[in-house]
Amino acid sequence: MSNHAHFESALDFAAKQCRRLIERYPGYVPMYTVGGKWKQEGERWTHWCEGFYPGIFWLLHKHTGEAFWREQAEKYTKPLEPRRFDRNVHDLGFLFFSTYLRWYHLTGDESLRQVLIDAGRTLALRRQMGGYLASFIGPESLFIDIMMNVGIVLWAASATGNDALRQIALEHCQTTQQYLVRDDGGTAHEGLFDALTGRFLRQSTHQGYKPESTWTRGLAWALYGFAAAARLSGERSFLATAKKCADCYLRRCPPLLVPPWDFDAPANQPQPLDSSAAAIAASGLFDLSEDVDTWSENERYRHAALTILTSLCTEDFLPLKQADWEGILLHGVYHIHKGLGVDESVAWGDHFFVEALVKAIAGKAEAAW
Repeated sequence: MSNHAHFESALDFAAKQCRRLIERYPGYVPMYTVGGKWKQEGERWTHWCEGFYPGIFWLLHKHTGEAFWREQAEKYTKPLEPRRFDRNVHDLGFLFFSTYLRWYHLTGDESLRQVLIDAGRTLALRRQMGGYLASFIGPESLFIDIMMNVGIVLWAASATGNDALRQIALEHCQTTQQYLVRDDGGTAHEGLFDALTGRFLRQSTHQGYKPESTWTRGLAWALYGFAAAARLSGERSFLATAKKCADCYLRRCPPLLVPPWDFDAPANQPQPLDSSAAAIAASGLFDLSEDVDTWSENERYRHAALTILTSLCTEDFLPLKQADWEGILLHGVYHIHKGLGVDESVAWGDHFFVEALVKAIAGKAEAAW
């Protein structure tokens, strides 16, 4: 079977799992499985995942043209609308780019555009003295994850011609470049600042092995997020940072390009893989491959994305013969220190896996939007 056929088969399987979710748990939006089962999770830590499965439904509609998927996508997307004014999370890009942006691209409806603009303006209100958008932890905290969300501020700035919004977003990206991306292309999960003066204090982590380590999902967020910021802003330095992070990921990964949860966790202890980091990286690498300057770079990043997807489309990572498993992608990790969603299916892993499949099958990144 060709890679293309494998990818189509994996997408069919994802659709099957989504139909089962809709039928078994109507109206429920997943975060992580427990023993392979949805709707069993404990602590969510924060509400950041409600856009991922509706996002999959939009992707399936665009790929198949089936009215069923559009109906479900709209049904599961509409409840998110009030959250365009949510000041409690830094995740408005996750919530609205995966849902309302896809809906808007499909219809051009002005009301959908306004929801996106509102969400971008709301996220910009998290700006701090240090020149960054604060994480949900507090005003002193900058997360690498926010690189996946700052794009909605850039989008809103472009949609409205608001240069002040653009500058807030650019400043955030530049601060993240300076304090969270290391010389080797690795990334810290968190930067801590003096909230009153804006002075940078130190790197920290909630998800990684230690402050100095490279938590691989955070690295994947950076790879994808800086590539998106470069595309949305036109700033070439962000593209260079995306390449730097991508090169670190590819240099440090095992041959199948599915990483352990943290590159620097002790090798003499069992270290679970994180398929969600691989799925995010695959989708980001497709984007990056289209924006680099040389054919050799294009081929390198595209080949890496296809290698990851080929690895994830095997029975090692898809529960093709596990009839009771309700997620799409095996071996994801949510929060290892809290013991949440470890070696399970996770909503963002499933979403970015489907997104990467759609890009690979169509042969272009814009197929996902």
